Amino acid sequence: MAEPLPLGANGAPAAPTYTPRYIDIGINLADPIFRGRYHGKSRHPDDLAAVVGRAVEVGCTKLIVTGSSFKSSRDALKLAQEFPGTVFSTAGVHPCSSSIFSPSHHKHHDESQSEGEGDAEPEHTPACDPDPTKPIPDGDGVDLARSERIIADLATLIHDARQPSLSSSSPPHLVAFGEFGLDYDRLHYCSREVQLHSFAAQLALAASLSPQLPLFLHSRAAHDDFVRLLKEAFGPRLERLEKGGVVHSFTGTVAEMQELAELGLYIGVNGCSFKTEENCAVVKEIGLSRVMLETDGPWCEVRPSHEGWKYLVEFEVKAKEARLAAEAEAAKAAAAAATDAAADASDSGTATPGGTEKPRRHRKWRNPPPQQPQPRGRNQKKEPDVPERYKTVKKEKWEEGAMVKGRNEPCTIDRIAKIVAGIKGVSVEEVCEAAWANTVKVFGVDS
Repeated sequence: MAEPLPLGANGAPAAPTYTPRYIDIGINLADPIFRGRYHGKSRHPDDLAAVVGRAVEVGCTKLIVTGSSFKSSRDALKLAQEFPGTVFSTAGVHPCSSSIFSPSHHKHHDESQSEGEGDAEPEHTPACDPDPTKPIPDGDGVDLARSERIIADLATLIHDARQPSLSSSSPPHLVAFGEFGLDYDRLHYCSREVQLHSFAAQLALAASLSPQLPLFLHSRAAHDDFVRLLKEAFGPRLERLEKGGVVHSFTGTVAEMQELAELGLYIGVNGCSFKTEENCAVVKEIGLSRVMLETDGPWCEVRPSHEGWKYLVEFEVKAKEARLAAEAEAAKAAAAAATDAAADASDSGTATPGGTEKPRRHRKWRNPPPQQPQPRGRNQKKEPDVPERYKTVKKEKWEEGAMVKGRNEPCTIDRIAKIVAGIKGVSVEEVCEAAWANTVKVFGVDS
């Protein structure tokens, strides 16, 4: 027998409540920050499992962990094994990690971190912000013998990672090739000429795989070279790209976005995509059939200084108004029910033994007066415009169950969906369902 539908305040069936579902296509969980280590020093206990747990609590049940170097790619694969069916991984060499192709690079590529050359401790994945003051100039060239070894080792890493899912029905651990591409905003990590070689060499490897993997791509201030190399590897319409791909953390122009979409690529959106009015104008033009959602944590959080923040504020204002209206409607219905019950009770006691009816006393039922907002005390904090779902503390004051200030987590992906919905003038449900379908189609993480 079917369960009866819940009733609303007016007695009619209540509208079903949508439960959002998210896939974070780009989260750097292999970064030591999620193990409590900051720049080589332990600041608090390892809380990675809690980070994953918070993500799942908000409906972000699929996490694609970015591999941006040999080490982070291996670490991402280990996380996929630790959280099967929830965590998936990519494998590739980020443009900011591509100095391993340079003759001046003095460490083996399997030991190098995502950025920097920390001898004792792992360094962090590349942060979002550019530093144009110290670009590495071209002219050093590329170590071709080393490049050949790097690509061969990357091919082996990918081959070995794919074997369990290719030979069984178990969920895949490795779901994309990348993160790789070009980043001319951050030439202080790697020169332009070395980045171009790294991207072209990895594209050739990606094209040679059978079956191919989807591409997890990076493009910053390098659109023309980025598209040119993609077309050289996969054809002028990318017709030889079998599984598609996403250009993640997109911050380019409307024209650049449209060219990528016309080539069949998807566009990844995170906090960096909302910084300016121009950024938001680009997001508005992304078709829902091409959008994917990400946090790119621990970086790229949405901040009050971002243009997109106002859409979060608007969402919370509307949500609060709807909640107060629902509460008022429920209170009104409860008062009416109480009045009816009292009247029924009065009617049942009006007849006398002699058959005459006692006059009824009519009681006036009044709704309680509306509560007036209490004035804030001098030391009482103002309620934030955008409330935090979880308590947030500084890393030095870490406590179990709390988020760390300045460390973006996948549980904040709901903010990305709300801002995209606000910018485009559609519902959160439309954004979530479109992004989910797009991501599953490309990466197959819902199998």
